[in-house]
Amino acid sequence: MADDLVQRAHWGDLAGQNWAGLARLSTEEAEGELSADGTQDTPAPRFITGRDIKSTEEQEKDGRQFVESRGGRYVYTYMEPDTSAWKRKRIRLPDGSVGYRVVRPVYEGALEDLKQAKAPNGERIDGLIVYDIDRLTRDPRHLEDAIETVEHYHRPIIDITGTLDLLTDNGRAMARVVVAMANKQSADTARRVRRNHRARRNLGIPVGGTRPFGWQEDKRTLNQAEAKLVRDAAKRIILGGQWSSIIADWNRKGVTTSRGNPWRWIGLRDMMRNPRLCGFRSHHVIEFDPETGREIKHMAIAHDDAGRPVKGQWTPILTVTEWEAIQEIIGDGPMRGGGHNTRVYLSTGTLRCGKEDCGSLLRGSKAPESRGKPDGYFYYTCHPKTSGKGCGGIRIPGPETDELISKLVIAKYEEEANQRQAVRTPQEWTKEADLKIVREDIADLKQARRDRKISAERYYADLAEYEAEEQRLKRERNAWQRQALADQGEPVDMAEEWHREGITLAERRTYIEQTLTTVAVLPVGSGRRVPLRDRLVPVWAEK
Repeated sequence: MADDLVQRAHWGDLAGQNWAGLARLSTEEAEGELSADGTQDTPAPRFITGRDIKSTEEQEKDGRQFVESRGGRYVYTYMEPDTSAWKRKRIRLPDGSVGYRVVRPVYEGALEDLKQAKAPNGERIDGLIVYDIDRLTRDPRHLEDAIETVEHYHRPIIDITGTLDLLTDNGRAMARVVVAMANKQSADTARRVRRNHRARRNLGIPVGGTRPFGWQEDKRTLNQAEAKLVRDAAKRIILGGQWSSIIADWNRKGVTTSRGNPWRWIGLRDMMRNPRLCGFRSHHVIEFDPETGREIKHMAIAHDDAGRPVKGQWTPILTVTEWEAIQEIIGDGPMRGGGHNTRVYLSTGTLRCGKEDCGSLLRGSKAPESRGKPDGYFYYTCHPKTSGKGCGGIRIPGPETDELISKLVIAKYEEEANQRQAVRTPQEWTKEADLKIVREDIADLKQARRDRKISAERYYADLAEYEAEEQRLKRERNAWQRQALADQGEPVDMAEEWHREGITLAERRTYIEQTLTTVAVLPVGSGRRVPLRDRLVPVWAEK
């Protein structure tokens, strides 16, 4: 019966058979074109590709009519979302290695169901129909999977237009040629698109997509209200303000992202990382982590063929110095106090038990009614021994502790502000000449390699050493710029900020996390009375 299915499909006789259809609509990015002066670009819409422009609904309808006109029964449609049948992605393979594959789970699931002769709705399926070969695949590996299903599992796969024949040896050979040519066509298109994008990038033309916050829809002209918000936020960050405070202020005022969404920590951080803010064209860089098998995407300044930063065709919001100072604050990893928490009590997560061999975080708990405390009064206590989380030997009054920690944070900010006013950053960074020499050495090294004066082994070894030194000097310069900018402005008045109307518990917690690594709570002997301030031992965060 199974062999008969392929033969009968070849004859066009589908009587008594159940068939499923695969409907796929793939869209790609149009190339766009540059004007003669290179200052404008045609918008890059997304257009339908393939040998036809039929929608998935039309493909399903045509497949149903084709099957039923030949005596078969159409029982199921595999609707594949907007996917590419050609573009490969980096994935972790079953054996743990990393490879590049076209990722189409619906297609792969359809072939597996066909091998098992059972559709997701429980119906028996004897064959699979697509509109044409482009709807099936443009990837030779996926084509071989389809051929395997026909040859070894004896399940027919056919198309409506007649461009696909996997039912005969000659047809399969021709299908391999057609898919190889289609694969080359996709590769050629992708190469032209990349070249066009690179040309637009080198000219500083803005990218497509949603308008960036701070600019008008043309992505060139400033939205003055939003630009002022960005400048004020940058100044607050440089002067020691907290990201969560900025986000809370913007959300309270109804300021939304360019997509109309409330602001979140990650959105603000990513915006401040974008070189566009200081007038440089940016592009995404994808790096591969061999340990996790994951691709890490981050934004970087675009450089032209001569290695110079590309200036964008728009008005910047920040100066380069301001933007670099913010990059020093952001760093490469997570930032202390940069997140959001939903803790109920101010000092939860900061207080730790100071008893020997414990050190557990204290928890907040409401005072029992038997103690006669005011409504809402609470204590910070160490978890009981029975919980396995603590020793149960520490308890301190909550409101009084929160008040003392608030005073510690305010006093620390005031101390740092006074130190900043007393010790000014030098007017000039003393190692600018060193950085210039390193960059000249890198340029000379690249030229020597182009002239074939040094081997590839020596080139890459020396380049890694020079680039490491350049990065070290750049980090040092960014730190100096950050401090210089901070010296020019008034530091955050923490006493005023702490009691600002509308400040949230999460914002205050962020200031605590920025200032204190922890506060150890010392125990007291039985019957002794020790002032609360003498029991708190602050451990200041390094900045």
